[in-house]
This record gives sequence, structure tokens and C-alpha cells, in this order.
Amino acid sequence: MARADAADALLNAAERLFAEHGIAGVSDRKIAEAAGNSNHSAVGYHFGGRDPLLRALLERHQEQLVQVRREMLASAESLTELVHALVAPQVRLIESLGIPSWRARFLASAYQEPVARSVLAGQEGDPLSARSVFESVCARLDHLERGVVVRRAELMGHMVMTVCATLEAREAELGEAVAWSQAVWFLCDAIEGMLAAPVSPRPGA
Repeated sequence: MARADAADALLNAAERLFAEHGIAGVSDRKIAEAAGNSNHSAVGYHFGGRDPLLRALLERHQEQLVQVRREMLASAESLTELVHALVAPQVRLIESLGIPSWRARFLASAYQEPVARSVLAGQEGDPLSARSVFESVCARLDHLERGVVVRRAELMGHMVMTVCATLEAREAELGEAVAWSQAVWFLCDAIEGMLAAPVSPRPGA
């Protein structure tokens, strides 16, 4: 097996195992075995360890995501269009992976890891990254405290990943038909409403 093919096989195996068992519940040896690699040190050989492997998985996802997001951002002007540029590419990419897919369940788990947050923070200067799009969202919500918008955006991220992971599991494990396009609109409506909602007076303020 060529080196590039072996690395891809490890990435695919890791994504599936992390989705099924959680990142902490999977050894490098199990990943190598699932990838059909007889070298139990293959993760270290190809990626240099667990954190670089996780980083490679997230970067692969982001590279695929950018291809979908580029077209949407070209014409995004309103808050509604910007929210769709944040949400729709995530959902459509996961849908495009087919059945079974483990991407959403992997992401829902991985985004809790410090290395995942580091990868996302490293894309700050990329105009196609979620962080850069979020800055445009903040500019349209400048009547709200930035800290409020940031915390709401964190909830948004958890909401998107949780919904996608749930739908992915239903599709893969239960054989349910999933209306991904309806999920996009449901999420975007809910998120735009949450982002733009007025801030209630604090008790005792």
C-alpha cells in the first residue's frame, strides 16, 4: 500500500472509531488494525502521534468544507445569508459523504478536545473559515455586547454538531430517511433567532 493510501486508510479508520467509541476509547493500535495496517505503530509513523492525527482529520474536514462555503460567501450580505454560509456547508458536506458516515459524530466528540480548538483558532486569518464569517456576523450585531454574541455562537456550534450527529446516527444505524435540507433551514432559523435576540435585563442589575 502506498504511503498516501496508508495515511488515508488510517484517517478513515480513526474517524469511524472515534465516532463509535470516543477519542479516549480508541488506541493507536486499534486504528492501525482497522486500517488493515500490520504495523501497530503506523499512527506514529505517518502522523507523529495522536494529536497530529486528530489535527489531520480536522484539517481534512475544513479543506472539504471550504469548497462548499466559497460559493455561498460570494453573495452573502445579510445576517440570514451569513448564518446559512456558516451552517449549510457543514450539513451539506456531511450529507454528501453518504451512508454510512461517521463525520458528524466524530466532530461532535472532537470539538471538545483542546487540539481541535487549536486547529480552528489557527484559521483565524482565512476569509473562508467559520471564524472569519463569524466576524462578519458580529459586525451586523454590533448593537449587542460582543461577549453575548460569542457565547451564543458557541451554543450555535454545539447545536449544529449535535443535530448533525443525531441525524447521521439515525441514518446509519436505524436506516431512517433524513431530510438534510430541512435540517439546514430549521437550524438556520433557530440560530439566527438566537443570535439576534435581545438581551433580557439581569435580575438585580
